[in-house]
Amino acid sequence: MGQKKGQTGNPNGRPKGTPNKTTGELREWIKLLINNNRTQFEVDLKEIEPEKRLIIIEKLIQYVVPKQQSISVEDQIQIEYMELGKLLENAPDVAVERIVQRIEQLKLIQDNEQKR
Repeated sequence: MGQKKGQTGNPNGRPKGTPNKTTGELREWIKLLINNNRTQFEVDLKEIEPEKRLIIIEKLIQYVVPKQQSISVEDQIQIEYMELGKLLENAPDVAVERIVQRIEQLKLIQDNEQKR
C-alpha cells in the first residue's frame, strides 16, 4: 500500500541545502554552455554599447563576487569583544598586543574623520 498524501518514507526529508537532481543537472548544463561559448561571449560583449556592457557585467558579477553583508556597529563591537575574549583565554600576550593595535587603528580612523 502506498504512502498517504503528504507523507514520505523518510520522515526527516532531504537534508537542508541539498539541491534536487534537476537543479544540479541544469546548473551543470549552464556551466558547460558558458564555458564552451566563452570566446563568442567575449566577442559579443565587445560589440555591445559600453553602457549596456557595464549593465551586463554588473549583473554577472553577483555570481562571482560574494555580496557584502551589512552589520551594525553594535554587532561589530560585540563580535570583536568575543574574539578578544577568546584570545585572552588562550594567549593573553597576543590579546594585549591585538588590543593595542586595534586602539591605534581606531585612533587613526578618528583622526582621519576629524580632518574631514
